[in-house]
Amino acid sequence: MSGDNDMTMRGTEDVLTQAEAWKAAGRQVALATVISTWGSAPRPAGSQLAVDDAMNMAGSVSGGCVEGAVIEAANAVMKSGKPAMLEFGVSNEEAWEVGLACGGRIQVFVEALG
Repeated sequence: MSGDNDMTMRGTEDVLTQAEAWKAAGRQVALATVISTWGSAPRPAGSQLAVDDAMNMAGSVSGGCVEGAVIEAANAVMKSGKPAMLEFGVSNEEAWEVGLACGGRIQVFVEALG
């Protein structure tokens, strides 16, 4: 396993450990997971973000690009109990405007942890 994969695995374990701790403390928790990417994507598939009902966060699905929208979706998922599939994309032209080298898309699955 390469060093980069080791870092990704440790990061994922840290996110899941934090999510478990929040659940053990009686909090509601949602977990967002990047399930696929196309083109330029700041985080690889498998990257995760945990959010609790106090809006505490652990991890990242985009390095900050779409975290706000994912957190809003996580809050809705915690309230409804229904998972959500999110897709974010940006054209090459829009990418330059926000400081990315090229366009890309990510698909993120958000689920409440029971």
